[in-house]
Amino acid sequence: MHVLVTGGAGFIGSNYVRRLLTGGLDTEVSGVTVLDKLTYAGNLENLAPVSDDSRLRFVRGDIADETLVPKLLSEVDAVVNFAAESHVDRSIGNSTEFVHTNIVGTHNLLRAAQQEGTPRFVHVSTDEVYGSIEEGSWTEEWPLEPNSPYAAAKAGADLLVRSYARTHGLNVSITRCSNNYGPYQFPEKVIPLFVTSLMRGGTVPLYGDGLNVRDWLHVDDHCRGIDLVLAKGEPGEVYNIGGGRELTNRELTSVLLEAFGADWSSVRAVADRKGHDRRYSLDDSKLRRLGYRPQVSFEEGIRQTVAWYRENASWWQPLLESAA
Repeated sequence: MHVLVTGGAGFIGSNYVRRLLTGGLDTEVSGVTVLDKLTYAGNLENLAPVSDDSRLRFVRGDIADETLVPKLLSEVDAVVNFAAESHVDRSIGNSTEFVHTNIVGTHNLLRAAQQEGTPRFVHVSTDEVYGSIEEGSWTEEWPLEPNSPYAAAKAGADLLVRSYARTHGLNVSITRCSNNYGPYQFPEKVIPLFVTSLMRGGTVPLYGDGLNVRDWLHVDDHCRGIDLVLAKGEPGEVYNIGGGRELTNRELTSVLLEAFGADWSSVRAVADRKGHDRRYSLDDSKLRRLGYRPQVSFEEGIRQTVAWYRENASWWQPLLESAA
């Protein structure tokens, strides 16, 4: 199988590519084409471990490019769409790029896939499209109630995907994951932000009262879930992918402080984010019926992640310097 991975130089997409090419997933590939715009969060260094693999082809480009995308889709057997603007804080400041990439770009991919007869399509989405839940967990049938421009743009893309499955019979499935963590994550997200700040002796920001709850999913488990949906997912269906470990932001902060022998004097309180969702919680029993099980415990995953950032300052320091 030849797979087109859009956004394949980003955090989750590059992990998927590396695992595809090193046999870490069940899908056997004859080729992997990565399409990435290389915005601030896309980084060719993320693909360095597999850059010598003859099956890998990198194309720099935009998923909204109406000339490039059909050509690429005509050459592949499947597309896995990771390409997205994904940082909530950035979407609050300026949502234009979020609409362009997440909605216009996804629509361009769908239209090209229909025109070119692409056999399989997996669209990677997020639990944030559901909004916030006080009790219980979301099933895939839960109504979409996004609260940030980022989440709204992703929800719009999900609805477009659904429409192409229903109207055009496109063989496309949607995955919705909880909060990811692991190596190669851009240091604007909470875990790499806290880890790199604590490594440099700095302080870390804690929004509001710190009692917002998130479910944590190691990126390796997320990729296993996506690959399972690629192989066994039904057209037009949605599959939640959870990690099974819910923590308040205060609890997460405590774990990371302990990893560095730091105390709460290293934490600074900051005003809460606008429209900050209180709690996320996924019911992923639908995917578990296909055989999904998280394999990386949160304790082991955090230990490995902290160790990776300790050992790879040469990867993240230039990113911080360029963002300064």
